[in-house]
Amino acid sequence: MAITVKFVGAFRHFSGAGGLELDCKGLTSVGELVNELVKEVPEIEGILVDQQLADPGPNALILMNGREIGVLDGLETRLKDGDEVVLVPVVHGG
Repeated sequence: MAITVKFVGAFRHFSGAGGLELDCKGLTSVGELVNELVKEVPEIEGILVDQQLADPGPNALILMNGREIGVLDGLETRLKDGDEVVLVPVVHGG
């Protein structure tokens, strides 16, 4: 099963690429995909996954096929062959 992952902003900078194609055999959800991305591109772990919450939610807007995963099933959103996942960094300020 092939999934296209696109990186925007800081994710693109730290990964050194605009995106990648992953063979996601055995992966069933967006959450599992995030874990696989951290293994494939360890440079993005610190900016993608909130270390205190062990969750990418506070640090990234995750779109699957153009829809934010929050309106789907969140990190439990099911993957299927040909899906496109886009990671957009969330900017925090105070």
